[in-house]
Amino acid sequence: ALQAHPQEAGVQEEGCRALGNVCFNDDAAGLTRKQRAAAAGAIEAIVAAMRAHPQEEEVQTEGCWALRNVCAGDDAAGLARKQRAAD
Repeated sequence: ALQAHPQEAGVQEEGCRALGNVCFNDDAAGLTRKQRAAAAGAIEAIVAAMRAHPQEEEVQTEGCWALRNVCAGDDAAGLARKQRAAD
């Protein structure tokens, strides 16, 4: 949905919220979901949503939530996800 409707702020907000929720836990299953989401382009999609809607507070809030959750983790994969988000 994030990639299909880039100009729809509401879709971007809800898409970021959904990604943040899916990637919330730090257990083994949560870490797997984070890595799968990142591999599918979630980090870039979240950043694109935030860049496309800089004045939309809720897109920014949910985007930060999603990035925090997708990028969480102190292992090598987590550090790589953080670097991708920073680039």
